[in-house]
Amino acid sequence: MSVHGREALVTIDTRRPAGRIDDDVYGHFLESAFFGNIEGGVFDEGSPLSVAEPGLLNGVRTDVLDLVRELGPGPIRWPGGNFTSAYHWEDGIGPRGTRPSRLELAWGGQESNRFGTDEFLAWCEAAGAEPYLVHSCRNVDEAVRWVEYTNSARATTLTGRRAENGRAEPWKVRYWGVGNEVYGPWQMGHRTAEEYAAAALEHARFMRLVDPEIRLIGVGIPWQQEQWTRPLLARAGKLLDYLSLHLYGASTHLWTGDDYDAVVAQALYFEREIHAYSQLVTELAAEVGLERPPALALDEWTMRHLEPEDWPQPLPGEDGGVAERELPETGGGGPELPETGGPKRRVRVNRWSPRTVADLVFCAGVFHAVHRSAGLPAPVSMANPVNLVNANGLVVARPDGALRSAIYHLWHLYRHHTGRTVLPSEVDGPARTAAVRLGDNRGPDGRLLTAPMTVPYIDVSATRADDGSVRVAVVNRHRDESIRVRVVLDGSSGATPARARVRTVGGDVPGLGAVNTLAAQDTIAVRDLGEVEASGGAWEIAPHSVTVLTLLEELS
Repeated sequence: MSVHGREALVTIDTRRPAGRIDDDVYGHFLESAFFGNIEGGVFDEGSPLSVAEPGLLNGVRTDVLDLVRELGPGPIRWPGGNFTSAYHWEDGIGPRGTRPSRLELAWGGQESNRFGTDEFLAWCEAAGAEPYLVHSCRNVDEAVRWVEYTNSARATTLTGRRAENGRAEPWKVRYWGVGNEVYGPWQMGHRTAEEYAAAALEHARFMRLVDPEIRLIGVGIPWQQEQWTRPLLARAGKLLDYLSLHLYGASTHLWTGDDYDAVVAQALYFEREIHAYSQLVTELAAEVGLERPPALALDEWTMRHLEPEDWPQPLPGEDGGVAERELPETGGGGPELPETGGPKRRVRVNRWSPRTVADLVFCAGVFHAVHRSAGLPAPVSMANPVNLVNANGLVVARPDGALRSAIYHLWHLYRHHTGRTVLPSEVDGPARTAAVRLGDNRGPDGRLLTAPMTVPYIDVSATRADDGSVRVAVVNRHRDESIRVRVVLDGSSGATPARARVRTVGGDVPGLGAVNTLAAQDTIAVRDLGEVEASGGAWEIAPHSVTVLTLLEELS
């Protein structure tokens, strides 16, 4: 059936579930010494908004903690990221006044170590989150002793120190990363594929001797994937539960102007990469004799906001965005899009740029890609966006308060109002053909790489919730046109309920440049429209929006 005009036909098969979405795909990420993730974000000693009472939560921002708890967070990855590669966990335990302050080698700052292992684990417990600790994979004994300190119930010197530091019982940390981006020369402890495979095997073997229940995430790679992944699976695959995959998108709106269409389309690139790596991991796991392939952990992903490197350094603005600065009228080299020409530009990520509607729509598309991977032999079973607090994160913290960014509302909507059982769905509707950015990947001339793709305006993830209801998450990527969505269950329009509980975000904003601020915190927020009857058998989905329809069997 061909659908013409601004209408999309969505067919859903409720009888043949396609997989189960793991709650851990709604995880998060924090990095120490990184643009206000921890100090000035999660932890802000001396702030009137922070916990003043002694204990492991002393100095923790209560407003930030409340917002994170409200999310219902999954596993939170810490202490990095790149920070991990030079980090020594013992620097961050014991009385705060005795902890060493060190130069931070990943981001060029300084690490006070006043927020360390016990503080992070206590904060996760208070937030209702599961911790995911990442070790550098540079010293086996250090990794083993970290597991002993956090997880062992036996009476040892280290567990005695844990009790002295405020925690008698084991923390029972389940998720452990065996290195971070070890393939990259920017990491302390950079290794070849063979070297990392040997190191991962030794680390995993002895970490599991301390606690056989832990789940280990090995370092996967977004390029040269077969050369890296084959030796890793051959040597250490039996001991790894996940392989990581890091993917980043690229937005140039800060200097080229509106690039909404380029941003939202990049979810297709993410889906392509997820499926390609899943297939490769599955094939290689079989070749090297593993009983099952490890799952994928998309434990770093986001949309980067790029800007010219020759601009004045961005600083945090008091109201939640970037502080005012004097910028060149033409960006110092012309407003040309990186794909289409102009002088070669050196760019950086603006870590204080607020999240936009384009980010929200893009992230929903990535979630749909993750949901569709659920039935694969190597699905995405964990995902952790960069970042949870500040640095373009879900929660924005400033001295005077904290706010929910645009994408916070998406995480809350999907975490709490979509199901976990994937239902096969197809969309027949309007689309466009475009040169889609391949994330933040650039050619030798500095231009962002692209590939031609067909970009559907309507993208759907259909799920069944534990209460039995069908939830239909709908993304409308069109920048300015509503699209009618006609849902058909099991091949019969008569089987489709005529009413739905409708929750939507993004479509009612005053413009594509709108953001949330401390002064206007709900400019972008979920609107609960209540029960809405389909008009002519279809629901109208607003432009640049994400909507979750909970199909209702009968009037309530």
